[in-house]
Amino acid sequence: MLREQLDGAVLRLTLDRPEVRNAFNDELIARLTEAVASAPTEVRAIVVSGEGKAFCAGGDLEWMRRAADYSEEQNYEDAMRLGRLFETVAGSRACVIAQVHGAAFGGGAGLVASCDVAVAQEGTLFAFSEARLGLIPATISPFVIPKIGQGNARWLFSTAEAFDASVAQRIGLVHDVASEGSLHEAVEKRVAAVLGNGPAAVEASKRLALAGPVPMSDAARLLAQARSSDEGKEGVAAFLEKRPAKFKAETGR
Repeated sequence: MLREQLDGAVLRLTLDRPEVRNAFNDELIARLTEAVASAPTEVRAIVVSGEGKAFCAGGDLEWMRRAADYSEEQNYEDAMRLGRLFETVAGSRACVIAQVHGAAFGGGAGLVASCDVAVAQEGTLFAFSEARLGLIPATISPFVIPKIGQGNARWLFSTAEAFDASVAQRIGLVHDVASEGSLHEAVEKRVAAVLGNGPAAVEASKRLALAGPVPMSDAARLLAQARSSDEGKEGVAAFLEKRPAKFKAETGR
C-alpha cells in the first residue's frame, strides 16, 4: 500500500499499489497523510514516488463505486479526507519532492501539484480528468491553479485532455523533465540542494511562498529574524569562512 524508508534526513514514500497504477483509495489516502504529518523532526526532504508503471492514476475504481452510493454529506467527508492529504503535503515542514513517471491523472496530478518540487520522467502523461466522469477537479484546484495559472487551468480542467511532461514543465506543474535512466539522479540533485540549506530557512521559505506577496514591513521583519537566528548566523559565517555550514545534512546512503 505505502512503503516508508527513512534515509538520514530524507523520508522516502513509495505508493505501492502497482496492480491499480497506485490509484487512491481510503486506506492509501489515510496512510500517506499520516506518513507526511508524522515525519520525524530530523526529516528535511520527503520524496514521493510510485511503484510499477505509473506514479498515480487517480481514484481507485472500487473506491469510486462505493462513493456512487454515498449521500452528499458522505461524499463531502470523503472529499475532505483527500483535500487534507494535499494540505498536509503542501504544509509539511520538509520540502516534498514528487518523483513522477508513467502517469499522474486526477488526484495523482493533484498530488504532484501539492508537492514543492516535481521531477517527471520523459513520456509521463498528466490529466485533470475529472470532467470526463461528470465530476470537477475541486479538491485539487487550490494546489493546481497557483502552479499552472487560471488560463491553463481553464483549458485543462475543461477539456480534461492528457498532456505530456514537456507541457507540464512549460505550465509549471513540474520543474524538471529527466530521461528514463536519469530520473532518480535528477531527484537526488534536488534532495542534495535541500539538505545543503538551513532547515528552518527552508520551512520559512516554503511558508513565504505559500502565503504569496507580503507587505514590505513584514518581509523586512522576516529577514531580520532570519539574520538574527543561530542558523542564519552560522550560514553567513560558513559562507565567509568558505566552509560547509554545520546544518548541512547528507542522506543515509
